[in-house]
Amino acid sequence: MADFPIDKIQISGATLASLLHRCSSSSGDIHGYLFGLTTLSTPNPLSDHPTTTTSTTPTTLLTASITSFLSLPSHFPLPPPPPPSTSAVLLGWFSSRRKTPLRPSLKDSTTALSLSTTPSLFLLLTTPFQDQLIHTHEYKAFQCKGITFEPKTINIVNLGPSFRSQYDSFSPNVAFPMMDCELRGSNSMVEDENGENLANKKRNLKDQKQLDMCADGFEVGRLSKLMGSESAYTGELEDLYDKMLGKIDGLSKLVEQTNSKVLEQENHNMRLRYKVAGLE
Repeated sequence: MADFPIDKIQISGATLASLLHRCSSSSGDIHGYLFGLTTLSTPNPLSDHPTTTTSTTPTTLLTASITSFLSLPSHFPLPPPPPPSTSAVLLGWFSSRRKTPLRPSLKDSTTALSLSTTPSLFLLLTTPFQDQLIHTHEYKAFQCKGITFEPKTINIVNLGPSFRSQYDSFSPNVAFPMMDCELRGSNSMVEDENGENLANKKRNLKDQKQLDMCADGFEVGRLSKLMGSESAYTGELEDLYDKMLGKIDGLSKLVEQTNSKVLEQENHNMRLRYKVAGLE
């Protein structure tokens, strides 16, 4: 891969978060290896648009997906690269330094020469010169060609590399159901006599089930107050917001628990890699 240009670099949000956590929790600078997958793809150049010109020679794109890493303190030299496995291959290496410019150093060039026979992806992570509460790290990806570092764009994928195409084409859909919310007057007794009230109840029950998925029991009759000029408009709207905020809070807690489990699994995998590499 050293002589083949990398067209796209991807890393999952969980892997990047675990790497940033390792950089923050370490007592000093660290460096290590990056593992993952490389895929070659040939995009379809065909188009139905009459003004689109297509090339007769298909273009092959190389995508590198970072899935895991192995780290150790920077004052220890990088050990010999581990042999490739069936699940992940060596993509390159990374370096994490504190309060330094976001550009490769002379040491990085020396490391690139020593790893010239291996894949050439390099990820640099630094911290800002001024301590900040939110912005704590900066990172930049490169492809190393000899002692030349060519900057590359890195994409964070939250759904995994296999779902990247669906994630790019995602378009939100509002699940709020369409329903009749007109206020009914005294003619409801006539509807009972004609047997129409039963059909209305069934329709309202179906609408209510769809509405419960969005607002947790917010009744159709209460929803009608949001569409008029009644005095209870503000109170009903605030009640609806409270229920939706409750659902968002529940989802946030679920995401927090999931991230904790992902980090725990990443730490477990890291301990296994340390054990296999003989670094324990």
